[in-house]
Amino acid sequence: MDELSTISTSIQYIVVKLGEERFGINISYVDNIVRMQRMTRVPEVASYIKGVINLRGEVVPVMSTRIKMGLEPDVETSATRIIILKFEQQGYIGFIVDAVNEVVTLNADTIEKVADSNKDDAFVQGVGKSEDGLISILNLNALIDEQI
Repeated sequence: MDELSTISTSIQYIVVKLGEERFGINISYVDNIVRMQRMTRVPEVASYIKGVINLRGEVVPVMSTRIKMGLEPDVETSATRIIILKFEQQGYIGFIVDAVNEVVTLNADTIEKVADSNKDDAFVQGVGKSEDGLISILNLNALIDEQI
């Protein structure tokens, strides 16, 4: 019985890097991970919207996760990726990250809420403990709020 309850409360996260920090993205939202590619700019959009890409015939808006979170602008390297997330309301949205590290499984009891996570616009909803250290769990709803 204990084994079943542990399985039901564990969630897989893709661990990405933004600067020196590690962030977790719930894998259930991830549709694809693609290399950086040429984007078509869209005039008069928020500064964190870098443009749109064509992914399998679908036009996908791509945003700079760093700029949206108030960090330094992106520096594109060979490790830079676009994580394509699928949301029920917004459809597909691409997030630029510095690197994709790994997939980890975290139990709900190893994730602690952060002090400001009660606010709807907090970008980090909790901090998970893994063998390699702490992982800030991204609040994806806050990141896509007022996106376009």
